[in-house]
Amino acid sequence: MLFPDVIGQVETKQRLKDLVDNNRLSHALLLVGKEGSGLLPLAINFGQYVVSFPADKSAAAQPAPDLFGGTDLFGEPVAAAPLALQGEGQGGEGSVDPQATLLMHPDLHFSYPVLPKKSGDKPVSTDYISEFREFYKMMPYGSGFDWLQFINAENRQGNITSEECNDIIHKLSLKTFRARYKVLVMWLPEYLGREGNKLLKLIEEPPPDTLFILATESENDILPTIISRCQVIRVPPLTDAEIEKALVERCGASPETAQQLALVSEGNYNEAQQLLQHNEDDLNGLLRDWLNAALLRGAKAFERFDKQAAFVNQVSTLGRERQKQFLRYFLQLVEQSIRLRLIGEEKLNLPPTEKDFALRLNKFSGLGQQKAIADELENAIYYIERNANAKMLFHALTLKLRGIVVDKTIFLTQ
Repeated sequence: MLFPDVIGQVETKQRLKDLVDNNRLSHALLLVGKEGSGLLPLAINFGQYVVSFPADKSAAAQPAPDLFGGTDLFGEPVAAAPLALQGEGQGGEGSVDPQATLLMHPDLHFSYPVLPKKSGDKPVSTDYISEFREFYKMMPYGSGFDWLQFINAENRQGNITSEECNDIIHKLSLKTFRARYKVLVMWLPEYLGREGNKLLKLIEEPPPDTLFILATESENDILPTIISRCQVIRVPPLTDAEIEKALVERCGASPETAQQLALVSEGNYNEAQQLLQHNEDDLNGLLRDWLNAALLRGAKAFERFDKQAAFVNQVSTLGRERQKQFLRYFLQLVEQSIRLRLIGEEKLNLPPTEKDFALRLNKFSGLGQQKAIADELENAIYYIERNANAKMLFHALTLKLRGIVVDKTIFLTQ
């Protein structure tokens, strides 16, 4: 099966396969997307696919006549048509080379940020290949930060070094060992910096049968001269439905939890996985308790101080990541409330618990108030990321919510 590690992204996967099937593949691809969209597994799985075309004609059956029209995958004339994937009658849906699956294929190369193991080292990606294989096995949707922490970077900055560029030039100058094509997958080329100038000529005039696959989360940090030499393919964030299904099937999450986390993660499967690890709390129940404490009126209004103190004590013990998760959940529900107000209940697909909350939120707050709440939640997330005192922050936020909704003193009217 092609792209086995990639969640969703049906159109992107089909586009990549069509480039191969129609001999329209560029020598250099730049996959651009956000964290958690699947850039790394997409780049690696596509690289595994390409290196599974064997070099030896005796290794696989010939494809159907005119399948490639006498050209290679890049549309360049060849003496004989390229061969089918190993183990296939024709290039298409089938198993890739087992060595490629294990990230051990001699013609499939990897480049990624690294750091010195000791003072004076000039590291290259190959120095960390065992760690990279283990990381990919455990966290294929992990971020660059996750990778650097995996190799114990702590506060050190990773880089794709000048020595790494020299090593890439050397490796790609060699003939292929096993496959028809050789592939370099460079994850996070934004870590190249000015060292990327060393690769410009290689990308522009690559050795024969060579494919570059670059996967970036920050296109603006890549040298424009590199981007201009690549075919850019934009990878969209995952849908809530795709994340929900993956959490259930891959992580064993309950459908209710998967729905909730998919809503909060905003298309980032890595974020959804991390939230699942810290999902011991009932976010919706905690949120209802908080608003009940903040918004009590009438004869019971005096009870709100005790309830507020109880809530703040509870939420302050959760840790920064779960506090941010809780606030993001509330922020998402505020945004869904606004959508519900604007497009109607029947057009908004929300889990029942979240839909009920959104409807209730619309009953006691207007658009101006909801915008003010959203602004305060975004500010609170920002402060938590910068180590704000949790008790002080949530006490202050509770008072602000009451001011917005009850006293109507801290918001812009519609």
